[in-house]
Amino acid sequence: MIFSGGGFRRTLFAAIALLAGMASAPAGSAPVEPVAVSARPITEFHIGRADKQFGPLEFVGGLEMTSPSRDFGALSAFRFLKAGSEFIGVADTGYWFFGTVARDADRRPVGIQNFRMQQMVDQSGQPIDEKWEVDAEGLAVKDGIATVGFERNHRVAQFRIDPQDMKAPFRQLDFLVPARELRQNRGFETVTHANANGQHQGGLVVVSEKSLDKSGNIYAAIIGGPRKGVFTVKRNDDFDITDGAFLPDGDLLLLERSFTMAGGLKMRLRRIYGESVEKGAVADGPVLLQADMGYQIDNMEGLDVWTRDDGALMVSLVSDDNHSILQRNLYLEFILHQD
Repeated sequence: MIFSGGGFRRTLFAAIALLAGMASAPAGSAPVEPVAVSARPITEFHIGRADKQFGPLEFVGGLEMTSPSRDFGALSAFRFLKAGSEFIGVADTGYWFFGTVARDADRRPVGIQNFRMQQMVDQSGQPIDEKWEVDAEGLAVKDGIATVGFERNHRVAQFRIDPQDMKAPFRQLDFLVPARELRQNRGFETVTHANANGQHQGGLVVVSEKSLDKSGNIYAAIIGGPRKGVFTVKRNDDFDITDGAFLPDGDLLLLERSFTMAGGLKMRLRRIYGESVEKGAVADGPVLLQADMGYQIDNMEGLDVWTRDDGALMVSLVSDDNHSILQRNLYLEFILHQD
């Protein structure tokens, strides 16, 4: 190929710039990738019925999310960075995800905007491909720090939140529960901050999915604040714990899931009395909502609690489709009435 003088110089400069850019990018780094997400609004929680009230919970709306990206899905936990709009989350395949919930004039969710994903990396910035190393299940956020619970290779690690480039963790925390008591695929699904003004002063609380003590209760721990210690959550009706968040009054709202061949897939929300979240205690509380496949549910894994701009106390849920064509990625939203 023959270039004119100016064409040659432009080509040479472009090549130098490209090589410089390649040299400055860390080898093996994991870029933040935009992902196209389509969302179909869900207007009925109870399939085929117009009911809006389910005990103290009022259904607001939801979304069924799909994407052509093979990485999209397996959404295991999320938290809002800005109430009801911008969020961060983790997938149990070892990805971070970010995005924004779009709303209509009545504050109902109508779509997902600006969705991005980034593979988790090790200390050298290399993407981690082994699922057992990055089976992320629980997430808490506070003061620019994301705290993630991992199972299989059980640990609780902290990351600095940077939606443009999530780095490796800067610290791992002592989760207090003896590692020998944690089942391989039943580790910490709940990571949440207690209320700042409560007895745990904003300390981190972790709850396992189904790591049971000798009495059949679920291992948990307060791992931050002035009253650290191991406790358990009462397990009943064969439900396992998939996420949780503290309510403004100090109670702990847990998302639970059950699957049996006879009963199929179910989910429920249980309100754990705040005073029972204490070292050595067996925490328990009433069921607020239970739903089966007659409702718009799937493998419900993620939960957040937030306050809407009109003061309403909101509960948002997401599901994990396990990258299966038989399952769905759902976003559901409720008002929790306190009366």
